[in-house]
Amino acid sequence: MNLKAILFSFGLLSSIYCRCQISMTAGADRLLNYTEQHITEVAEAMPESRFDFTPDSLNIPGSEFKGVRSFSGQIKHLATDNFFIWSSITGDNVPAGIDDVNGPANLKTKAAILSYLKQSFAVGHKAIATLSTNNAMDLIDFRGRKLPRVDLAFYALTHANEHYGQLVIYLRMCGIIPPASRPDRPQ
Repeated sequence: MNLKAILFSFGLLSSIYCRCQISMTAGADRLLNYTEQHITEVAEAMPESRFDFTPDSLNIPGSEFKGVRSFSGQIKHLATDNFFIWSSITGDNVPAGIDDVNGPANLKTKAAILSYLKQSFAVGHKAIATLSTNNAMDLIDFRGRKLPRVDLAFYALTHANEHYGQLVIYLRMCGIIPPASRPDRPQ
């Protein structure tokens, strides 16, 4: 093989390697943007007067909603777990006042809870920006186990989407069409 062929091959492989690294991070960030947008829109769609709604208050025959989180409790929990998961990836400390997965008890207003939610997603974007093909499989301590960095990112995204589904149902139980399902939503 001549020198030109070797240099060409090296350049091609380097290009592919760089694209994979950029693609993984960019792809994960696109998914987080999508998830963040939908969850934030749902949270903003619920009127503050219904922010403490729980399905238990509807007394649906045959249902079992005793002890479920309120709408605001769902958001606070999701944001809190975002902080725990994403901060494990970045190595940052979680914000003060977080004692358990239910979030700070002093957050009561819709504005304060939305701000907390948005801050948690900002940590997510910071964490995803640290992902690379070189460190994706690095093991991180999380809740008594060692997990690959990329697994934690997938877990955070999956967990957020699980709560998105619950939040959508809560909205519909309150007679509100979720923003992503509205017929006038731009495609």
